[in-house]
Amino acid sequence: MELRQLEYFVAVAEEASFTRAAERVRISQPGVSAQIRELERELGATLFDRSTRTASLTDAGRAALEHARAALACSDAMKQAVGDVIGLIRGRLTVGMVIGCTVTPFFDALAAFHHAHPGVEITLLEHHSARLLRDVQSGAVDLALIGTADPTPAGSNALTIISEPLVALVPPGHLLAEQAAVSMADLADHPLVCMPEGTGIRTVLDRACTRHRVRPTISVQASAADAIADLAARGLGVAILSESMSRDYHGRLIVLPIVDVDEPALLALVWSGTKSPALDRLVRHCRDTFATGPDLSPAR
Repeated sequence: MELRQLEYFVAVAEEASFTRAAERVRISQPGVSAQIRELERELGATLFDRSTRTASLTDAGRAALEHARAALACSDAMKQAVGDVIGLIRGRLTVGMVIGCTVTPFFDALAAFHHAHPGVEITLLEHHSARLLRDVQSGAVDLALIGTADPTPAGSNALTIISEPLVALVPPGHLLAEQAAVSMADLADHPLVCMPEGTGIRTVLDRACTRHRVRPTISVQASAADAIADLAARGLGVAILSESMSRDYHGRLIVLPIVDVDEPALLALVWSGTKSPALDRLVRHCRDTFATGPDLSPAR
């Protein structure tokens, strides 16, 4: 039994997919499958039910998962103990960020951390904020940059990086273009172009709709601010973005405050409660970088 087999087993269990696990550990999918089959032969039990599209754990797999995680943790602890003696931090960190992330201070923090601690292997992945938060809470992801509506998401540590209101964007000539601001009731009369469920901006919007008892039509959903703005400019609907996101579209689109949405969209760092010197140092690098970084990208 090899540690890499346990690593692949844990990855498949957490991702519920051989394909996604292969992307996570950065080898081919057949390679992951072969190592899992070898582990199953050694244990004399099938670890995954392969009869469905998702890779779900069998009873034997569920029994093995905790011990596999413990073995990997012991391996990391041994490396760290040696690293402490020679003054080198070692380990592995899985870092998440929202899809289409362009937050340059976050990249600066990762670069500074890598240069300071080259013995730490970083795996970077993208997903929607809701999925990343669940992965942080489960321990599958160590730290993530997410868009959220909640300043203190349950089950994780959090640092709010930016807090800002939602705005509506319309092209010149739109029925709302002559107004100084809009309300949720105004937006209910027009199709909207916005981000998908699971993003911070969409959560704030959905909560505002519930609070004001309006049901706008969502004509198009897109994960990228540029796509949302371009679609709105072409008349597909009123774009809903955060305030700082709208700065790139002044002159092409008219930006309207939404007067009765009090809840802000947040950009936040969230991280697990795992006791890890590597994670502690990465959080410190992020705190320092965001405290001095001049260019913060908007929440999603």
